[in-house]
Amino acid sequence: MTFNGITLTGMEPYEINHAGLVRVFQTPEIFPELSLLRNVMVPAFAKRDGAFSFNAFKRLSQEKEIIEEAKHVLGDVGLIDQAEHHAGNISRGDKRRLELAMALIQHPKLLLLDEPMAGMSRHDTNRTIDLLKRIKERRMTKVIIEHDIHVVFSLADRISVLAQGRIIADGEPDDIRGNPKVQEAYLGGVEL
Repeated sequence: MTFNGITLTGMEPYEINHAGLVRVFQTPEIFPELSLLRNVMVPAFAKRDGAFSFNAFKRLSQEKEIIEEAKHVLGDVGLIDQAEHHAGNISRGDKRRLELAMALIQHPKLLLLDEPMAGMSRHDTNRTIDLLKRIKERRMTKVIIEHDIHVVFSLADRISVLAQGRIIADGEPDDIRGNPKVQEAYLGGVEL
């Protein structure tokens, strides 16, 4: 597999990250004992230096540039007021936004999101949709795997629909909405 002319096959995860790909997992991957601010600082440091050691926080805490950028990103995702809270104590929706902040501070060219709204309340889902719409303005490419039709049609410029491991439709949201194969596969023939 290639991305931007770079062969990714056989690369280490940090090399893929340095190529510009960042993934947000279905289950939030955070450091629960660290503050939200430090959670966002970890990938910033790793992206810059290619490695991270928890002993590096002593040095990292003196690096105002990374601290300021981490605060800015936490503000972007609506978590700046919780910057010093332990990540393990925040809601699931906030953990999802924290993980998104951890991805954004790495300045990805391609952001891969695996069910970013899974397990969220409708309120948290709508807040995250608004956040992802704002991210769209940064002209960053996102690939989102999502089962919530509301989320898909709120965010997508292009949709590929899978059924039983095969693509049954691919196109713009209006094309997908009226596609009889999609309606039959997912809604028993009812129009979206």
